[in-house]
Amino acid sequence: MRSLLLLLLVAFTWPDGSPADTWFSAASRPVKGKEARAFRITAYGAVRNSTEVQTLALQAAIDAAAEAGGGTVVVPKGTWYTGALFFKPHTHLLLKKGATLKGSTDIADYPDVPVHIEGVLQPYAAAILNADACDGFTLSGRGTLDGGGLPFWELFWATRKANPACTNLEVRRPRMISISNSADICISGVKLSDAGFWNIHLYKCRRVQICSVDIEAPVKPVKAPSSDGIDLDGCEDVHISRCRIATGDDLIAVKGGKGPWADTEPDNAPNARILVENCDFGHGPGALVFGSECVKAENVLLRDCRADGTTRLLWLKMRPDTPQTYRNIRLERVQGKVGSVIYVKPWMQFFDLKGREDIPMSRASQVSISDCRLECKKVRRIVEAPDQYELNDIVLEDNNRFVLYE
Repeated sequence: MRSLLLLLLVAFTWPDGSPADTWFSAASRPVKGKEARAFRITAYGAVRNSTEVQTLALQAAIDAAAEAGGGTVVVPKGTWYTGALFFKPHTHLLLKKGATLKGSTDIADYPDVPVHIEGVLQPYAAAILNADACDGFTLSGRGTLDGGGLPFWELFWATRKANPACTNLEVRRPRMISISNSADICISGVKLSDAGFWNIHLYKCRRVQICSVDIEAPVKPVKAPSSDGIDLDGCEDVHISRCRIATGDDLIAVKGGKGPWADTEPDNAPNARILVENCDFGHGPGALVFGSECVKAENVLLRDCRADGTTRLLWLKMRPDTPQTYRNIRLERVQGKVGSVIYVKPWMQFFDLKGREDIPMSRASQVSISDCRLECKKVRRIVEAPDQYELNDIVLEDNNRFVLYE
């Protein structure tokens, strides 16, 4: 009987045929006990609708919750300006309906912390919300996290115009949410708008639920550079559902490290068992993107989603300076309109072999796209480069309709 019940609870299998854990079918658990106690930011000196940055008051509420053995920091209706906030174990954040937590546009309000960026763990600006080694952390509510990104975007484009070779390291900008080295994470209900940099960055996390989150950054009149929707950076067991994502960069990016010896670096990590379902994808260069810094990803399933003008549905960025392995990737039952269904080509941005004489080979295999109904300019845009990477078993099958448009 127990084995039968377990089989009934398993909703699907991964592309490699292995059964998914019942965790993927479970609803998120509410915050309980001490951790459900409310710590309202107004009790710690935060002033509603003030134009002053109130980082100290908000951090005081977080610290008080931690010192009490756990609690939920509550942001009520109104606009609240802040710099970097650092959550601690057993603390949570609730953004009430009508609440806007708005990031400072002064980069000095975001001190350097260790960040896995450009494929390397190095000092970089903290995010607006930071949670490191915070198992069980939750961010919930019907409020908004506003990155106030316009000054950061303008600075980036001005710097890029003066120096086309500049990277994200030369123009420090805060991410919206950074969660690292943590397990059993839940982000639900909130809206993220106008990120100065990446929206949600998850580094070395396990068992993550992201549900009913609305992520938006513009492409005009000023494009939001590097405003990735969700960056999965060396993560395992991730469930993304009922989200709406439209940004100036990749909508869901699978990362994990880059460089000619990236697969041996302990700061890098593989990604595995990622489920994306019932999401809406808007403007952005790619709905599901592997790279530009990713050493390994496997068992990734995207299903029952809709695209509305996304440039590419699936994009494999194959770096010739990084050994990459992408395998067991499946997309199914996607509807809507895209530029290309699948796009594969060498990714040469900031190419650097760092003295290595040979090109480290990369591989992508067991990739399938099935049962889709899509309008597209082109179904496949695949550039073969056998001296740089191998492509095997990339299959498009049982698709009801691919309608080409100009």
